[in-house]
Amino acid sequence: MGTDVHIRVVGGPPGLTAEAEAAVRGREARWSRFLPRSELSTLNGAGGRPVIVSPDTFALIAAAVEACRLTGGAFDPTVLASLLAAGYDRPLDQLPPPAEATPKGPALAAPGGVPAPGVDDIELHPASCAVVLPPGVGLDLGGIAKGATADAVSAELVASGADGCCVNVGGDVRVRGAAPDGEGWVIRLDCPGATDHGRLRLRLVDGAVCTSTVLARRWAGPGGGGTEHHLRHPVTGAALSTGLWSVTVVAASALQAEVLTKAAFVAGAGGAGAVLGGHGATGVLVADGGELVPLAGLDPFLVR
Repeated sequence: MGTDVHIRVVGGPPGLTAEAEAAVRGREARWSRFLPRSELSTLNGAGGRPVIVSPDTFALIAAAVEACRLTGGAFDPTVLASLLAAGYDRPLDQLPPPAEATPKGPALAAPGGVPAPGVDDIELHPASCAVVLPPGVGLDLGGIAKGATADAVSAELVASGADGCCVNVGGDVRVRGAAPDGEGWVIRLDCPGATDHGRLRLRLVDGAVCTSTVLARRWAGPGGGGTEHHLRHPVTGAALSTGLWSVTVVAASALQAEVLTKAAFVAGAGGAGAVLGGHGATGVLVADGGELVPLAGLDPFLVR
């Protein structure tokens, strides 16, 4: 999945971490757009023809479509054409590095891009697990796939006998059950971009914490077109530049939290808090320049 994965298991029979690793790798094999034989690559290359996918792939795509509708299009899985036009056509470690470590102005990348076509014309057929993407529509499931993986693998670990577990898929963290110290899982947040006070700790018994940032997946745009990143505006297709450097969301599931990080980014520094509160979530923002902004509802989770 182009990222690091950390899994910690409390109790249960031996071999659970190996099973969990296999489960993560299996989902990567189905959901990565960089693997030519993945189910996602097959679907994106089908040219409008129906593709029968595995049940969990179908469920992920259906969840992505529903998330797009619930967020009014702020989260949109059809941004693939925008990413490809910006040069993100291969794994990040194969792309040219950005010229600067952090953004230096209000506009991160050259204006314009390829707008996301949206999900309205995607056909989902539950009885057969068939998906039809209209010609010209491609899916990028990177973020929501990480959240879904954290949710599913953590559930599988508990079902297999673990007393508790923590699954961290590239910053999408899902915890369940007993923690090592018996007092809930303590999660340290680095809050990318925050200045000197950017390290907070949260305590969760069961739930998720997900972080998205414009500071991590960055590369030099094609033809010297400036610095690009993977968070795209669904309307314009341009790299998001909305007054935020990172968004961390606390929610019931990693899939939900992952979706809301993107919706909060689109809403920007002035609207992110209302977006998260409207969906019953909370979190932490890092504004341009490094200011840390804890949101309403976060205080009960903080470790003092």
